[in-house]
Amino acid sequence: MLALLEILQAGGTRTVADLADRLGVDERTVRRYIGHLIDLDVPVRSVRGRYGGYRLAPGYRMPPLMLTDEEALAVLLGLVAGRRAGLVTTSVAAAESAAAKVRRVLPEALGRRLDALLATADFTAPARPVVIPETSVLLMLAEAARDRRPVAVSYTAWKGRRSERTVHPYGIVAHSGRWYVTGADSASGEVRTFRLDRIESATVLPGSFEVPVGFDPAARVLSGLAGVPYLHEVSLRVQGTVEQVRHRLPPGLATVRELPAEEADRTSGEGEGGGWVRVQLRAERLEWVPSVLAWLDLPFVIEYPDDLRDHVRALAHRLATCADTVAGATGGAESERSAATPPPPPSPAE
Repeated sequence: MLALLEILQAGGTRTVADLADRLGVDERTVRRYIGHLIDLDVPVRSVRGRYGGYRLAPGYRMPPLMLTDEEALAVLLGLVAGRRAGLVTTSVAAAESAAAKVRRVLPEALGRRLDALLATADFTAPARPVVIPETSVLLMLAEAARDRRPVAVSYTAWKGRRSERTVHPYGIVAHSGRWYVTGADSASGEVRTFRLDRIESATVLPGSFEVPVGFDPAARVLSGLAGVPYLHEVSLRVQGTVEQVRHRLPPGLATVRELPAEEADRTSGEGEGGGWVRVQLRAERLEWVPSVLAWLDLPFVIEYPDDLRDHVRALAHRLATCADTVAGATGGAESERSAATPPPPPSPAE
């Protein structure tokens, strides 16, 4: 909308087609932006006729942006951080353009100090790739979630299957550089999570709904991501509490549940030192799972798949070999202790 306002402030009457071309959006989006400007009391006038379009009322100018040093820093760092986190809902060029416009209206001395910060600041976390959802879809779903209105969406699943469904949006969640909406889904009759960049279109429908008491959209998105289908399903019993396990395995990686009472009684004989919980996760490759279990640092029992046992033994052998290798040894030379290390377990093919 700021870009649209800047074009209109240049003067003259602009056709819808011209505005759509300059903004890189469709004509419907231009009309929606115009409506937002009017809602903000910007005097946009509609000119009818063959050469009609939109123009600003004579003499209107956008008031100067008055920010304190701290406010200006918050705005610019917010733009930079949002872009690096992959949470911008427009192109990188649009985010940079917005930052440049803010920079132009700042006092010269403050602008120079902020330029110095942005030129010298570095980040320990790498920038995430930007996955851009349609801005209008994001804003529409946000309004629908706030107003408790159902939404009809056209959605393309991760395997390319397209579908039409009605969603009751309980909340909008940003996670790992992507935006998600979670809520009741008419197609499955369950609470589901959808990526916004896979929603092609959305239309608010009449009616209303209620959000379940205590529903946590962020927690639901994380648990939903942990249940995404992968090549391997892993189930373990881990000796410890739910809190202990979740401290090392976040909800987006694994689901952790208390064992049923009768199963907990049977499992209690497998070791001393506390109760047991069930941990389930999914993986495209099993090779990384043993390192996660080592990081967990709690006794565990593999329920399935059996192939995971070979990967755990192989990691244990590699760690033991490294621990017994003499510092500075070359050419595979090892200490006498490493010579006594048992050979790696046979692969399933053997």
